[in-house]
Amino acid sequence: MQTALLIEQLLNGVQFGVMLFLMAAGLTLIFGVMGLINLAHGSFFMVGAFACAAVAAATGSFWLGLAASLAAAAALGAIVEMTVIRRLYARDHLDQVLATFALILILSEGTRWLFGSFPLYLNIPPELGGAVELPGGVFYPVYRLAIIIAGLGVGVGLYFLIARTRLGMRIRAGESDREMIGALGVDIGTLYTVVFALGAALAGFAGAMVGALQSVQVGMGEPVLILAFVVIVIGGIGSIKGAFVGALLVGVTDTMGRVLLPPMLAAVIGPAQAAGIGAALASMSIYVVMALILAFRPQGLFSAQA
Repeated sequence: MQTALLIEQLLNGVQFGVMLFLMAAGLTLIFGVMGLINLAHGSFFMVGAFACAAVAAATGSFWLGLAASLAAAAALGAIVEMTVIRRLYARDHLDQVLATFALILILSEGTRWLFGSFPLYLNIPPELGGAVELPGGVFYPVYRLAIIIAGLGVGVGLYFLIARTRLGMRIRAGESDREMIGALGVDIGTLYTVVFALGAALAGFAGAMVGALQSVQVGMGEPVLILAFVVIVIGGIGSIKGAFVGALLVGVTDTMGRVLLPPMLAAVIGPAQAAGIGAALASMSIYVVMALILAFRPQGLFSAQA
């Protein structure tokens, strides 16, 4: 296999991992601060993609659509937290799972009612079209490279938000002892709403960015949500650093497995069967990696306490 192709696919794995990081970062923030299992997180991914596609189609501007995806997902997240999620903090995790699963159905059917059952399509902005030559003579799509850069930028921004700002101090304190910061005068309700809206905005941003690479359709967030849960389990629940490392590990493992396994199997079972079996084994490899990591580090690679 050519080196250029391997480098291109490795970058595709990084791009996939960055997208998973945007999903997992919000999910792990919500669980770390609130202790909430939010199955509806994938719906914010879908809402962000639909908002971006609809606004871009109406205005002709991808960038206005991207801004709309952030605003729509954050606003919906805040509304959902204040009307539904706020009632679940003191409830059992099973109640949280059932309630947020109901939100998936409600948001999916609401999106279908607004936009119909047919998929929408989002064009890559002209300024990010084409390919750029990287060192080694590798040509890589500019838009995919922009996703990687944007994801890394979000990761750096989250680090400074959590580590260097007053809001980040309150978020970290909320992870450690929410009763104490409440006693010190911090409005816990407002903090939870902000954190939930921030997590939803990150998911909506990921959906908008990925929407230009695939069709925008109802239910597109659920497969990504499953992988996001794998990411936070691998990285350590509540850890942004863990979400980043886990997302890259999952993205590269899945992509490189789909590239390398079929040619390896073709020499044994023939090319006709190797494609399907190789793709299935690549999907399984993610969970094998998760099982191996949990066998040695049950708390994940980076625990929130670390």
